[in-house]
Amino acid sequence: MSIRVRYFGSLREKMGRVDDSLAAEDIDTVSDVWKAVSEGQYLPDRILCAVNMDYADPDAPVKDGDEVAFFPPVTGG
Repeated sequence: MSIRVRYFGSLREKMGRVDDSLAAEDIDTVSDVWKAVSEGQYLPDRILCAVNMDYADPDAPVKDGDEVAFFPPVTGG
């Protein structure tokens, strides 16, 4: 099985794709997911993360079958 990864807003453009599918092996946290899809880069501080549609911290655990989403920082006014 795998972990589905989705990108929103400007991250979608930066990554050049809407989503990815990762083998769940060697993936333990949201941060690990980001490193796997971004060629080893660390997760930027202001990126919002969600696991299965619930906001999550970068150190939140992920498991086979989960959906992880990344959102760019947003401003309001």
